[in-house]
Amino acid sequence: MMVTQESFLFSGTVAENIAVGKPDATRAEIEAAARAIGAHEFISALPDGYDTDVRKRGGRISAGQRQLVAFARALLADPAVLILDEATSSLDVPGEQAVQHAMRTVLAGRTAVIIAHRLSTVEIADRVLVMDQGRIVEDGTPATLIAGEGRFATLHQTWKDSLV
Repeated sequence: MMVTQESFLFSGTVAENIAVGKPDATRAEIEAAARAIGAHEFISALPDGYDTDVRKRGGRISAGQRQLVAFARALLADPAVLILDEATSSLDVPGEQAVQHAMRTVLAGRTAVIIAHRLSTVEIADRVLVMDQGRIVEDGTPATLIAGEGRFATLHQTWKDSLV
């Protein structure tokens, strides 16, 4: 299963969009996945809750909310391997924080390949491969790479400096 930078939602209800990876899911399973991800509150606040039509491409809800629905979909589908391709890059800071929680939940106990430029997304990884011009130039845990003197350490320091 894959969660991309801009999660695609289909015309239909929030519940139907969460159940895409497991079409036979019960409403209880759908809601449990949304609760675990942290999406239940915003979904419940929608006009028809889980039965709200998200409209074409999910246009009725924000980008961050679409990402949360995509993570609930991934959690419900329970894939052995999950690919996250720039899953937080289009979000503002509050949206990214909500999705970070969702990522920790959905990644627990599974193998994931995370493609990201945002260092806050990479920090949760067990292992980081830093690429430059198609070649792996560094390999290690986030903590080891941050403590080093390579590209990742430089990028991390620049990122931290930009937050102040």
